Amino acid sequence: MSSAPHPDIWLAAGVRTPFAKVDGPLAKFDAIALSLPVVRAMIEQLHGATPDFAAWGAVVPNLTWSNIAREVLMDAGVAPAVTAFSTIMACSTSMIGVIEAAGMLNGVNRNLALVGGVESMSRVQLGLGQSLSDWIRQFQQARSLGQKVSHLTDLRLGDVRLYIPAVTNRTTGKSMGEHTEITAKQWHIPREAQDRYALETHQRAIAAWERGFFDDLVIAVDGLRRDTIPRSDTSLEKLAKLSPAFDRTSGQGSLTAGNSSPLTDGAAGVWVATQAGLAQLPADIARVQLLDWEIASIDFRVEGLLMAPAFAIPRLLARHRLAYDDIDLWEIHEAFAAQVLFHVKALEDEAFVRDKVGVDAAFGSFPRDRINPNGGSVALGHPFGATGARILSQAVKELASRPRGARAIVSICADGGQGSVVLLQTV
Repeated sequence: MSSAPHPDIWLAAGVRTPFAKVDGPLAKFDAIALSLPVVRAMIEQLHGATPDFAAWGAVVPNLTWSNIAREVLMDAGVAPAVTAFSTIMACSTSMIGVIEAAGMLNGVNRNLALVGGVESMSRVQLGLGQSLSDWIRQFQQARSLGQKVSHLTDLRLGDVRLYIPAVTNRTTGKSMGEHTEITAKQWHIPREAQDRYALETHQRAIAAWERGFFDDLVIAVDGLRRDTIPRSDTSLEKLAKLSPAFDRTSGQGSLTAGNSSPLTDGAAGVWVATQAGLAQLPADIARVQLLDWEIASIDFRVEGLLMAPAFAIPRLLARHRLAYDDIDLWEIHEAFAAQVLFHVKALEDEAFVRDKVGVDAAFGSFPRDRINPNGGSVALGHPFGATGARILSQAVKELASRPRGARAIVSICADGGQGSVVLLQTV
């Protein structure tokens, strides 16, 4: 699925919280509380003005709200007249919000949108099993004491169950890691290559923090100023000692806690604007033009669950008659080191691109040295709903520092066999 955006659509870098592992220093904040400092900081950039609308998303559901976007804006003190809607597409959630916003801006009365997302993996709400939920509702509907007593006898011990959300695909019952193990084996991605990639993304993230790249992208929350996940002391030797996390029995498991993104708390935002909308933002905020986007959906019962970006990227590039080397910056979401590596391997496989993707074009070799120069999700963390805004703001800032005409591809894989990709350019 694709559609060229309005020719005057821009992305401007937003801000985010530090990212922290589940049950870490951000554990006391639920999804709304974690979103508030991001939204307030971005609204302050407008010096009294307001965005025309906002889109916000969280992947893990909560029974106490249905439209988290509206709840966040109201609690943040944003003018009640600003429309807010929630959106969700697993790990692509806040990128999909950007694509939706881009289609809604019209250059007349809609010029600026605040988009983002959040995940509080430390504050996941448990629920009741469906049978127990049904029984409680029917018990409450009983009109007389006799009916209630009679209804008590209908409750069976097996019905008393909690619903505990899990990071698994509903159709297959397998976790993201279990699915990725299967695809890593299919594409022959060795453990050593995964560990080496994980080490490099940690090194890039640490170096980016040290040179101040994140200073204007990350705001302090409750005294926490920096991401807690990047490890300066990791090494190939340390990574090699970690046990497989998702395939513990075959003797061939290759995904570990060290080469996979961790469960993470965090929130992030990004601006979507027309030229008129950009005029409302401070002049020193990085901005680039959104040229195009592509969303792919595949049958994950046949292809790998997280393979959709390898279908979307060739279609997007072919539409613009671009090769891999024409892209100066590649920001690829790192759900797992293996997932990035099998994406690259598939993109370089001409038979895969021709026969599976349906694109008959030669894109050349993939420039591996242009991937995630400031670190990715394995090192920085992966709060599901926030990753899209995080990676886009990061890409916008990096790309904006490059010469006019430089291009970036930003890619995110998502549960359900889907993936979203955008093409950015400096102007």
